[in-house]
Amino acid sequence: MTRFLAEESVDLQGRARTWEEAVRRAGELLEVTGNVEPSYTEEMVDSVRQNGPYIVVAPGFAFAHARPSDAVHATTLSWLRLDAPVEFGHTKNGPVSLVIALAAEDSKAHQSVMARIATLIGNRRRELDEVRTPSELLALLRGNNGSTGPAKNKILTVCGNGVGTSLFLKNTLEDVLSRWGWAPFITVEATDTISAKGKAKEADLILTSGEIARTLGDVGIPVHVIDDFTSTREVDLALRELYDTEEA
Repeated sequence: MTRFLAEESVDLQGRARTWEEAVRRAGELLEVTGNVEPSYTEEMVDSVRQNGPYIVVAPGFAFAHARPSDAVHATTLSWLRLDAPVEFGHTKNGPVSLVIALAAEDSKAHQSVMARIATLIGNRRRELDEVRTPSELLALLRGNNGSTGPAKNKILTVCGNGVGTSLFLKNTLEDVLSRWGWAPFITVEATDTISAKGKAKEADLILTSGEIARTLGDVGIPVHVIDDFTSTREVDLALRELYDTEEA
């Protein structure tokens, strides 16, 4: 991901009074590379005007973007951390203190970078908020600051045979991910206890019952116990704990 983010496209002490100023500043940081035309910034602003604050996809985080267009000459990212959070009008995830802007050459590049950003924001938001310089940020993104390796973008829900209660939990988890705006980026798979031990290396974490968690033991990734498989609130709280994300 760092090949798309130049140091000059990082502002860790940004200032904005409104959501539009924040998006425009993120756009300016794209433009300084010469890879993105000013018209793309206008497209990002227009997208929010027309569709509302849909780009606020997680607490305190806005993912500014527009459709791939001729205004983008090379896939480019910008990173804007605001000194003072601003409101985008999102009822649950505001105000916003971090804006990442993406200008993608095509849909494939767009989806790939979005998936990486979603996992990064979920797993390492606190560290990202504490970096002091663009070089520290880039080092963290490269995994040179205690990274445990690339995320797999997969969560397993586990029960005894993989076709019963794990499906209830899978549906609840997918509902929560959809509310977060993360559904396009994370795969959820319902599976049984035996298969889960082998599939754990392909996943970031496991959600299951207390009994199954004891059966699984140490599988090398976090295993979180859910008591009510139909409770979106319990699953939401579990994800916030596992991804180190503060509740809005």
